[in-house]
Amino acid sequence: MSDQEYVRKIKAFALDIGFDLFGVADICDLRQEFRLEEKTRRRFGLAISLGKRLNGAVLDDLVDRPTLLYFHHYRQINAFLDRGALLVADFIERNGFAALAIAASQIVDWENQKAHLSHKHIGRAAGLGWIGRNNLLVHPDYGSRFRLVTVLTDMPLESAAPLSSGCGSCRACIASCPASAIKDEPEAFDHWACFEKLKGFRKQGLVPQFICGLCVRNCRGPSAGPDRDEVFR
Repeated sequence: MSDQEYVRKIKAFALDIGFDLFGVADICDLRQEFRLEEKTRRRFGLAISLGKRLNGAVLDDLVDRPTLLYFHHYRQINAFLDRGALLVADFIERNGFAALAIAASQIVDWENQKAHLSHKHIGRAAGLGWIGRNNLLVHPDYGSRFRLVTVLTDMPLESAAPLSSGCGSCRACIASCPASAIKDEPEAFDHWACFEKLKGFRKQGLVPQFICGLCVRNCRGPSAGPDRDEVFR
């Protein structure tokens, strides 16, 4: 079976179990940054990036702070991603190759707020979008209204290339950020200002986790056209 045929087979399986986004990334230039054992990093040269869209009504319910409704949805999406990644990894193993599912949301370095790996950078390498001003992966059609999970594998798959697109003139996320962490240049994103605001939300008892969702809500992607709220205002 060719690399392209393996991609079609795995993609069909992933979409059939409910994923909305699928891409394959060459991670040879990324894996040294992974917080995994050296032998595990060396074992896998490819990663499958999988995404699930967030519910629009839940996001549209956000105004200026995270809600318990969003918190519940966030947890349910993470549970779906983790379960789905395990199923994809199992499917790959049953086809004779190795695979390792990485949790959708698991901090292993609290001081630097880092996980085992960056799902968004793998998503970018897999051609699913670009890193936007909001420091999130932005998909051409979905904006940042989705979450990602990763499966590492040695299955021979044809990898994609990163997109050359960007946010252009859109700055919807900047005005929505309660921490003023989002700047005009993506590289200037203020990670610590964002995290301090998340800690503040948690301290207020709004949600029991470091989440916000406002920049996610306002990033609909360049294909979405004008925000309907703006059209009818």
